[in-house]
Amino acid sequence: MRRVLITLIAIVFTSKLVYAQGEVDERSMIFRMNGLEINTKDSSFYANFRFRMQNRMGFYTNGGDDLGISEWDARVRRLRLRADGYVLSPKIGYSIQLSFSRGDQDIDNTGIANIVRDAVVFYHFTNNFYIAFGQNKLPGNRQRVNSSGQLQFADRSIVNSTFTVDRDFGLKAYYNNTIGSVPFRIKGAISTGEGRSVNTTDNGLAYTGRFEILPFGEFKNEGDYSEGDLEREETPKLALAGGYSYNAKTNRTGGQLGKEMYASRDMGTAIFDMIFKLRGWAYETEYMKRTADNPLTFNEDGDVRYIYAGWGNNHQISYLFKNNLETAFRYSVIQPEGKTAWYEKRKEVLEAGVTKYLRKHRIKGQFNLSYNTEDGRWDLKDSDNYWGALFQIELGI
Repeated sequence: MRRVLITLIAIVFTSKLVYAQGEVDERSMIFRMNGLEINTKDSSFYANFRFRMQNRMGFYTNGGDDLGISEWDARVRRLRLRADGYVLSPKIGYSIQLSFSRGDQDIDNTGIANIVRDAVVFYHFTNNFYIAFGQNKLPGNRQRVNSSGQLQFADRSIVNSTFTVDRDFGLKAYYNNTIGSVPFRIKGAISTGEGRSVNTTDNGLAYTGRFEILPFGEFKNEGDYSEGDLEREETPKLALAGGYSYNAKTNRTGGQLGKEMYASRDMGTAIFDMIFKLRGWAYETEYMKRTADNPLTFNEDGDVRYIYAGWGNNHQISYLFKNNLETAFRYSVIQPEGKTAWYEKRKEVLEAGVTKYLRKHRIKGQFNLSYNTEDGRWDLKDSDNYWGALFQIELGI
């Protein structure tokens, strides 16, 4: 421990601080991010160390008209350490991301502390084509691929938490180019399908593909993967995307996430999303649909664990004032289908957020207020409805 502490202190005092803007969780952020930079004299090794934390406090009420507190949420939501860089040549990049807070380690679902979030090696054949081998995010829905540090609400939507494909170990490929002046991106992955807690793998794999097109050109500082128009786009910017992930013989209720099921199942997840930005305004939406031939699994005692088969839709709109204060509104709905509807209800969330950006997404304060409903009933007197409020501070480099 003493040697580790000495090493970290040495890094801090012998490294220099570098600056950049956006952050994307599906590539090595070489020379792109704020951080402590280390570079050997012969340029055969480069590392950029960063950290960030999210501290929050909030509560949920007993009901829509009963404002008594049913649950408090006061904790370190995220504490991350990330290192990006290259070895031998910038063509061989890497990304490492570790998590240290309980809520960030999926302990409740797996029973073990999953500290490693990303451990992946990149090889860049050209500026337009690179591959990745290891554990990192699949090319899934936009809000998931967004770093959690680039969000305008304290948490992602219920659509993402229900249907996302998240991180997995495998081989990914990324290609980008233009058709005339219109940029496009093609992304694909073959992965284990069991997520980041896997110890041994079965004979089923996950196959994921995604296509993106930006009709009006590139966003400033890769703003299509950052929520809110912090760059204040002077001309309209739009990104459209669609994708599909097929997970064969998965053992978890959410494919890469969730609890272990009592039998393996096949599932498919379709994804469509878009984001639009102009002069401080931002709008994004996602539609996701998950299917499974037989989503239910049972043990000998008759207990059930199941895949959430159904669809979800999320909408977010925001405006950033000149003093870097942002107001945002979100509506999310998830609808179970088939046998899943025996155990799940339609859920809808209406949410308002205020964010003060002190150093863009690196340092910010957020306050969110939400109203949560079930079965399409919005009446405050309904016993299943409740309010939620969260205040969160994010600080990082």
